Amino acid sequence: MDLLFLSRRIFLGDGSHEAPLHGGIVVDTQGIIRRVLRSPQEVNSYLYNIESEAVYDFGDLVLMPGLIDANVHINEPGRKDWEGFVTATKAAAAGGFTTIIDRPSNASPPTVSVASLKAKTATARGKIYVDVGFWGGIVPGNGDQLAPLLAAGVMGLQCTLCGSAPPVGEEFPSIDGALLEEVLQRLEAENEDEGVIAVHAELPLAVDIPADDDATKKYGSFLVTRPPAMEVAAMQQLSRLAQRYPRRRLHALNVSSAEVLATAEACQRAGGQLTVETCPHYLALSAEEVPECGTEFKTWPPIRERSNQERLWRALRPGGVIRMIASDHSPATPGVRCLTGGRGRGNFLKAWPGINSLQLSLPVVWTAGGGRGGARDDLPLSLVDLHRLMCWQPAELCGLNRFKGRITEGYDGDFCIWSPEEEFTAAPEELYTATKATPYAGRRLRGVVHATVVRGLHVYQQFEGFGQPLGKVLLRKSSRKVVKFVRM
Repeated sequence: MDLLFLSRRIFLGDGSHEAPLHGGIVVDTQGIIRRVLRSPQEVNSYLYNIESEAVYDFGDLVLMPGLIDANVHINEPGRKDWEGFVTATKAAAAGGFTTIIDRPSNASPPTVSVASLKAKTATARGKIYVDVGFWGGIVPGNGDQLAPLLAAGVMGLQCTLCGSAPPVGEEFPSIDGALLEEVLQRLEAENEDEGVIAVHAELPLAVDIPADDDATKKYGSFLVTRPPAMEVAAMQQLSRLAQRYPRRRLHALNVSSAEVLATAEACQRAGGQLTVETCPHYLALSAEEVPECGTEFKTWPPIRERSNQERLWRALRPGGVIRMIASDHSPATPGVRCLTGGRGRGNFLKAWPGINSLQLSLPVVWTAGGGRGGARDDLPLSLVDLHRLMCWQPAELCGLNRFKGRITEGYDGDFCIWSPEEEFTAAPEELYTATKATPYAGRRLRGVVHATVVRGLHVYQQFEGFGQPLGKVLLRKSSRKVVKFVRM
C-alpha cells in the first residue's frame, strides 16, 4: 500500500505554486510519487476512499524536495578517518540532503579510472543513508579513462587547475589549460558530449606571494597568498574554452571572489555553457572575523572580505551569474588541520584547506540570507530561492532533474522536512561527520531539520535518529544506452 505525507506547508518546487500549499503527497512502495493532493479537501477525499499503509502528518513544518549537494568530499576508501560514507551520508541526512555527489580527489585511490570508480561504489553500497553519485577525475595521463568513466556512470568529470594540498595533491595532481583543452578535443572527437566538466578554478600565480612566516597563526598571512587574481585568471581561461567548445558545459566549482563574475556573465551572454557555484562559507563568513589559530576557517579559494561577500549575494538572484550553492564539504583529521596541541597548532600556512559544513549548509544559508539575496534587495532569501540554488539547479547540473529536485508525479519521494523559524546553536559534538571541527561552532542559526525522507523512507528523524542505510548509488548512463540512470 502507498504512504501518505501531510503538511500545511508543502513546497512543490515544480513552478506551479510559489507559496506552500496545505495538502499531501502519495508515495508508492517503490518510493515514487504517485499523486499530489493540493488541498485539505483532496486529502480528506483520499483518506475516505483509499487506505494507506502509513500516514505521516508533519503539521506546520515545511515539506520540500530533498536538497542536493553536488560538491562533497567523501574520502573513502583510503582516508575514512577524514570522512567516510557512513558519516558523510548521516551528516547529509541530518542536514536535509537526500542526494550528494562525491568529488574524485580525496580518496585513495582517487576516482580517475573505471577501476577506482568500481572500488568507490563497492565501498559505498550498504553504508549510505542518502543517494550518492560520483564525479570522475581528470589528471595528467588518464585521458583514455575519461570516456569510459562517463559511460560507467559518473555525473561528469572534475579537475583542478591549481595543485591540491599534500597528501592529496600527490595522487590527484592539477592539470593546466593546455591539457584541459586536449580533454575537450578528445571528448569531442569521441562524440562524447554528455556530462559536465567541473573545475576548481584557481590558476597558480606567475610569482608566488611570500607569506609572513612570523605570523603563521594569523589568517591574513594565508589570505594574501591566494589573491582574487588566481580565480580571475582561471575564469578567463574557462570562458575562452566554453566559447570555443559550445557543446560542452563547463562548471566553476566553489567560487569565492566576486571579481570573476563579470567574466562569467560575459561568457554566458556570448553563448558559452559556463555555470558558477559558490559555497555557504563564502556567503556567511568573512575574513575579518577569522580568529587567530582558527584553521577550521581555512579553505581554497579562501574566505574573503565582507565587501566581496555582498557582491556574491547579489549574483545569486534569479537570472544571476551564480546558479547554485554547494558545500565543498572537505573535513580532515585534527592533526592535518593543525588543530592539535604543540608548536604547529593554528598554522594557517600548513593546515589542510577545507570546511566541515555539509550538515549545517541549510541553516547557514537560510540564516545568512535572512535579510538579502532575494529577488529584490529588500526581500530575504525565500523558499523559491533556496530550492533553486540548493536543489533544482544542482539536479540539473548532474542530470538528475528527470527524477529528483521537485515534488511531482513520477519523481522520487525525497523530502526535507524542516522548520524555517526554529533556531539552534551549532555544536561540534552534534555533528555526525567523522571529524567535528567547524567554523560555525557556537553560532546561532535559524532552520532546523526535523526529518529527511529518501524514496518514501525515513532515513533521519530529529529525535529518533537514523533508519537503515537505504541510500542508493546513482550511476549516470550515456544517451547511447537504453537506460539513462541506474539506481543501485
